[in-house]
Amino acid sequence: QGHLVESGGGLVQAGGSLRLSCEASRYTLDYYAIGWFRQAPGKEREGLSCISPSDGSTYIVDSVKGRFTISRDNAKNTLYLQMNSLKPEDTAVYYCAAKHLTFCVLGPHGYEYDYWGQGTQVTVSS
Repeated sequence: QGHLVESGGGLVQAGGSLRLSCEASRYTLDYYAIGWFRQAPGKEREGLSCISPSDGSTYIVDSVKGRFTISRDNAKNTLYLQMNSLKPEDTAVYYCAAKHLTFCVLGPHGYEYDYWGQGTQVTVSS
């Protein structure tokens, strides 16, 4: 459990969209809270959103609310981060992470999460 693989990053123009994927085991999705984070060059890691395994409830930070959406597809054992209306300041490496919790928590920098994927680069050009 806890093995996570992100994909879906790339280069996109400002205003465009990307959907990031986080593949995990069924056990991880059923028993672990999953969070999305990002880290831009020279900046601290930033928590964006999380989803609870117990009831699928989600939380998203105000800075990306209305543009980013977290979801999961149980049939594919995959978690998604849909990102719309992308801005150059969204450029970062994006990570998903897992923690054995019933309901997700989202600290500002994700130190509470135990398992991390390798990250996927998102670059938004102006």
